[in-house]
Parts: sequence; C-alpha cells; structure tokens
Amino acid sequence: MKTYTETRFNFGNRNNYGTVDDNDTPLDPADDSLVGNGAGNSGISLNFAWIQLGGLRVGKDESAFDTFIGYAGNVIQDTLVPYGGFDTNVVQYYFDAGNGFSAVVSLEEGYGPFSIDSYVPHVVGGLKWTQGWGAITGVIAYDSAYEEVAGKVRLDVNVNDALSLFIMGGYGTDDNYTDTSYAIPADGRGMYKLWGGNWAVWGGGTYKFNEKTSFNAQVSYDDWKNLGIAANVAYDVVPGFTVTAEVDYLNAGKFDDADFSNWTNADKKSSVGGMLRFQRSF
Repeated sequence: MKTYTETRFNFGNRNNYGTVDDNDTPLDPADDSLVGNGAGNSGISLNFAWIQLGGLRVGKDESAFDTFIGYAGNVIQDTLVPYGGFDTNVVQYYFDAGNGFSAVVSLEEGYGPFSIDSYVPHVVGGLKWTQGWGAITGVIAYDSAYEEVAGKVRLDVNVNDALSLFIMGGYGTDDNYTDTSYAIPADGRGMYKLWGGNWAVWGGGTYKFNEKTSFNAQVSYDDWKNLGIAANVAYDVVPGFTVTAEVDYLNAGKFDDADFSNWTNADKKSSVGGMLRFQRSF
C-alpha cells in the first residue's frame, strides 16, 4: 500500500513584459490588475494525490502517456516542443514481470479544455523492455473528447557509466483537432498530441563529469517547424542540494500565423532565455 501527495506554493512574475496601454506606455504598476510583469502569488497547486495498492493506482497524477515513457530528458524546460498533457485523475494498473518487461493501462480524465466530455475516459496503454544497456518504450493514447489517437516510441541507451542518450518520436492524428466546428476548437492540439502537426521528435542525453556535476541537453522539433534547444549544468553542492544553470532556445514555426502564434506567449519568433534553479530534495 502506497500513498503520495505533493502540493506546491509559488511566487513569481507574470511574464507580460510587452503589455502597454493605449498610449504605448507601460501600464500603471499601482493597478494590480494591469501590471505588465508584476510579481505575486500564483496560487496553490495540487500536483499529486494518489493511492496505490499493488499495481492499482487511483487519484490525481500525471498522465501515463508521459510518466511511463520517461518525460523528455533532464532539462528544466523539457516542453519547448510539448509531448503530452500532464494533470489528470487516473485509474491505472501497472504490471511488472520482473524480467525487464513492464506495462501500464490508464483511464484518465484530463484537465481544462482537454477534459473528457462524457462518461467515456481517455485511455492510455504502454509497454516497456528494460535491460542493462537501456530500454525501449512505447505508449499509445485515445482522446475520447476529440476521438483522436497519439503514440510515442522511445529508445534509451546507456553508452557507459558517464553517458546516457535517448531519442523519442511521436505521431498523432488531428482531423478533429483542426475542425473549427467543434464547440471548443482544439487549434490542432489535444490532451496527448500536444505538439504541432502530426509528428514530433525529441532527443538528448546526460553526461556525468563526476559524482557531483552533470551536463544535460535536449533538442526537439515538430511538424509545424517548432524547434526547441535546452542545455544545463547541474551541480550537487551537498547531497540533497542541487544548483542548475540552464539556457533555452525556441523558434516558433507558426509564429506569424494568427491562429497559432499565441501558443507559446512569445513576443518574438526566436527567443533565448535562461534560468538558475536552487533545489533542495529530502
């Protein structure tokens, strides 16, 4: 019997640097509702709250479409080209044969505009083969709200004790995602096929310089010509305390298309950013 819960409290800025009033001047910082980049509490989020008995898990989790296949690398901004939705209620079953073979079946609710619209849940299934050299994993998902299917296949390779590499490809149908007659048009993206167009690819790896320092990188690209590059250096100051410095680059493929340019909230077609994370784990 296992239980796990995670609640986050966040404080930060709104990232609306370009907001101006009718006179092309920054909005009044005294008016909290109009601050272009004002810092403040962003609310409390319940990220995980599940109960597991044997292989059966029930509760609030992230989608098995992402967790079972292993996300997309060890960079902070691993969703410059998104690879699937996260938040959802689940009823799922994990099977581990004990010889490297494992599988999952997950019934999911989704979240926000990606929530189910009837009694029929979203469905995710996955298979994995893990050995000392690495792993091969595949997941497939059915979006019951838009009746579309998406899948991903991933190869992990442990080159040696210091270097590990991965490559992951995704493909999804999108006829209903691009159908503007829906009550809530999806603009080409759904709960699972969250990347642009039909296909996408992610690749990268980790190189451990020593026990404390590692270099992580990821490159991603999709059918709509969105390109993301992320790289960082993570340093374990002491056990449980890690400092990570990261640089990220995004080229938005449909930035000039009015129907898709607001997906990233970027104000330029090509953007470069960086972040410094101090993380205490216990």
